Amino acid sequence: MTVHHLNELLLVCSIVLLVAVAAVRVSSRSGLPTLLVYLGIGVAIGQDGIGVRFDDVGLTQTLGYAALVVILAEGGLGTKWQEIKPALPSAAVLSTLGVAVSVGVTAAAAHYLAGIEWRQALIVGAVVSSTDAAAVFSVLRNVPLPSRLTGVLEAESGFNDAPVVILVVAFSAAGPVEHWYVLLGKIALELAIGAAVGLAVGLVGAYGLRHVALPASGLYPIAVMAIAVSAYAGGALAHGSGFLAVYLAALVLGNARLPHWPATRGFAEGLGWIAQIGMFVLLGLLVTPHELGADILPALLVGLVLTVVARPVSVFVSTAPFRTPWQEKALLSWAGLRGAVPIVLATIPMVGGVAGSRRIFNMVFVLVIVYTLVQGPTLPWLARHLKLRDTEAEDLGIESAPLERLRGHLLSVAIPPGSRMHGVEVSELRLPAGAAVTLVVRDGTSFVPSPSTVLRRGDELLVVATDPVRDAAERRLRAVGEGGKLAGWLGTQGAHGTPTVREVTGTGAKARQTWGLVKKKLVK
Repeated sequence: MTVHHLNELLLVCSIVLLVAVAAVRVSSRSGLPTLLVYLGIGVAIGQDGIGVRFDDVGLTQTLGYAALVVILAEGGLGTKWQEIKPALPSAAVLSTLGVAVSVGVTAAAAHYLAGIEWRQALIVGAVVSSTDAAAVFSVLRNVPLPSRLTGVLEAESGFNDAPVVILVVAFSAAGPVEHWYVLLGKIALELAIGAAVGLAVGLVGAYGLRHVALPASGLYPIAVMAIAVSAYAGGALAHGSGFLAVYLAALVLGNARLPHWPATRGFAEGLGWIAQIGMFVLLGLLVTPHELGADILPALLVGLVLTVVARPVSVFVSTAPFRTPWQEKALLSWAGLRGAVPIVLATIPMVGGVAGSRRIFNMVFVLVIVYTLVQGPTLPWLARHLKLRDTEAEDLGIESAPLERLRGHLLSVAIPPGSRMHGVEVSELRLPAGAAVTLVVRDGTSFVPSPSTVLRRGDELLVVATDPVRDAAERRLRAVGEGGKLAGWLGTQGAHGTPTVREVTGTGAKARQTWGLVKKKLVK
């Protein structure tokens, strides 16, 4: 490649990125999932559009895997442990038993309704049974669901890639399909290896980053992403699930309260956007629209069964042991969003030379486009009518920087619009001895607060804390952000340990008596 060709390539890539970034604004206003816009950009510059010809399936699969690693890492870093912990049993069953149910029902529909032979039908069923992390994380950013539902959906999208990849590879391999119990054992082993590698890498990486002061703050985001990617590589080399490993490692890192965390989170989010844009545009390039005509009706039939039968059945079967309310089951059924993951997985049979693999790819592409277009924009409406929108206060944005020589920490605290810290005086924060609010930035002006200074939404605080009380200071700040000035009385302990009001004050007459005493103190 000459320098001139390189310059042309850089120009095209920069234009595509700028168009994609602008498209995010358009999609956020219209409610359309961004993945559809990116796929549209790829189709527009493809051979049926501007005329760029691209048919390298192997390269698409490799780059798609790399993008999925970054997207899963970004999703894990942004997932809160206290939200996902109660959801782990449900998510685990959905990612295993739920996937099996979905594959069976969808494969039967592909065979009997679309006339596809059984091996191809099983591949279709496996490919579309994985919910897409990028699509789920993108939609959940704009849908304020209760934390238990968000945790289930995020954990499921992070966990179910592993068993689905194993199934697709097994069904696409030459020779007879392995017995179900062999596949089950292989899935269990790969998941166990991936989980062990991911947790180990995440814990070791978090320990190292907390105890090693890097010379520049910009190195922390790079180190975090490098640790997450190394978990994927380690899990894959150990013949385990690399996807599960990278998600769990990022989950551990994201909840380890690392230095310069907001900067790391922003860096990871930026990489996640680039990965999504590149992957979807590349997949759009690989599609030849004029070849899709014969596969549209079969794709719609299979997608209809997947959406209104397979997904709901898998959700209701998987959540049966957990006494999940029917409203939550309904939302989980509708929120099984597909995206780039099924399209990337559809390249596996193409690379393997499976007969009819091009038809499988076209069907999956049409299915993802149509049903993401239907499910994504209607999810907020459904959540509102099922009365499942979250009304809890927003979490504080806290950035921590170690002061090595002074044996202390500098905490930067941003008060979001919905925080209950609004209206609280500095003295009412009741920070532990060894921690103090030293500076407040309000409307672009900074000042040293007095004990009677009233904090407001949008303020940024600078808190200095010694090493022994650093964690206690952050817990107290988060507790006030969630429970206001009465956080200690009402039992709110912060994001990393949250006994509820009911747990502290009891129920019934005792609870009413305790709350009456609190109100009397407030009146006085």
